[in-house]
Amino acid sequence: MDINRRVALGLGSAAAAGAVLGTPGTAQAQETDAEWDALIPTTADLARRKIARKYRRETGWAGGTWSSYIGVADPDGVVRPAVEVEADRVVEAYSVNKIAVAVAVLDKVDRGLITLDQRIDVTAAIVIQDTDGIFGLDGAYPSSVTVGHALAALLTVSDNTAVRLCGLVCPALELNEILRGKGFVHTQVVPVANPNRFFLGTTTARETYTLLQRLVKGELLSETSTAHLLKVLRSLTSFTDGVRLNLSSAERLNVATKAGWFADGRNEAGIVFDASGRAVITYALFASGRFAGDQAANADNYSATHPALRARAALGRTLYDSVLRITTSRPRAYEAQPYRAANGG
Repeated sequence: MDINRRVALGLGSAAAAGAVLGTPGTAQAQETDAEWDALIPTTADLARRKIARKYRRETGWAGGTWSSYIGVADPDGVVRPAVEVEADRVVEAYSVNKIAVAVAVLDKVDRGLITLDQRIDVTAAIVIQDTDGIFGLDGAYPSSVTVGHALAALLTVSDNTAVRLCGLVCPALELNEILRGKGFVHTQVVPVANPNRFFLGTTTARETYTLLQRLVKGELLSETSTAHLLKVLRSLTSFTDGVRLNLSSAERLNVATKAGWFADGRNEAGIVFDASGRAVITYALFASGRFAGDQAANADNYSATHPALRARAALGRTLYDSVLRITTSRPRAYEAQPYRAANGG
């Protein structure tokens, strides 16, 4: 009850949208959850109303404490919030901050300080044996990979050894300085004694949302680096247990996403593109605390069956359906690379 009350009171503009669902000019025919789920919005305002309603319902069922920001672009490119819940609360970002790490590394690429084909040594001492990622499965060290390979592993399978590899070319203090220089004072990593290593640190829902918005607007990186980063985040190899779970392969290619999890935190942030490759919806969802159901089972469950991920999967279908009939004039389009299945050879 307390969780639902906090969500309702914290929704800000989204709560206002939900409060006027029955007023003239809105989709009055949609009264039940099933009717709203079946609705394909034809305007950005209607999309915001549908998203706000779905968010309230799913996070209320999931429990936990949420910090979220979801924005929907109008036809003229102006993005307005559908959900704004505790958006300025500083939270543990976990692997969602790997997007910020990649931005800092690519910033150095843009300035000619490093290159994507530059090689990095992978020693046995740097490999994290945490059962996540791919470097721990290699079994043969020393070896080497390129900066581009490290970024791909960082953003798709969320390899934590890749964090250390990025730290070799962009040390913690420099990384934080790059992010602060771009205006992200809360999206910071946590330095440790080794200058090339760090914990993934903190952010806010608003800052992560803003980072993604400025990325697609071309305000953070060169056009080449922006397209590269979005291509990796949209690949079918990237995270599928949350927002993209209930989407087809073709639909998943229109969602750039990054999840993060540790302890009781279950986070995800990304962008939903329309069919032409224009960024229509941007979301930043951070959840932690006591979720619904068996607490012992939730504690070690990072998969799609966790209550927070169930909520994100249900919301993901709503987010994607909301871009089927609406679009925006800007920023520029980033079309998805079509998926081509192969069978070796």
